[in-house]
Amino acid sequence: MQEMVDSMMSHPFSAVLAYFSVGILALIVFLSCFEWVTKYDGWSEIRKGNLSAAMATGGKIFGICNIFRFSIEANDTIYQSMLWSAVGFVLLLVAYFLFEFLTPVFRIDDEIGRDNRAVGFLAMVLSVSLSYIIGAAVI
Repeated sequence: MQEMVDSMMSHPFSAVLAYFSVGILALIVFLSCFEWVTKYDGWSEIRKGNLSAAMATGGKIFGICNIFRFSIEANDTIYQSMLWSAVGFVLLLVAYFLFEFLTPVFRIDDEIGRDNRAVGFLAMVLSVSLSYIIGAAVI
């Protein structure tokens, strides 16, 4: 099986399709995990026009994809990329919980649910920024 995958990955077009497919799957799984731990329903809030939920979700999407990008660049096989992107995602999730914990004056999820755009923007910038640090570290 490993030899077949390695043979497939030696062709640039096949490699692009494989990384794209795995990246989309990782995005769906990891974003679902974020949706599961937030107190608000992100997609429902976005449907209602909640810009802060859209910014926070967009930051999470960018962060997840950016970490996966770094893991592709830094690793030799798709298996290593998947492993390191999962590690990176866990770190991004930990950062999300720390952000919630380290802001005792208000609850991040509650503020985003109320469309506090300043908090939504801060959540987006935090996800994007930390994805660069995490991505650079996952090698």
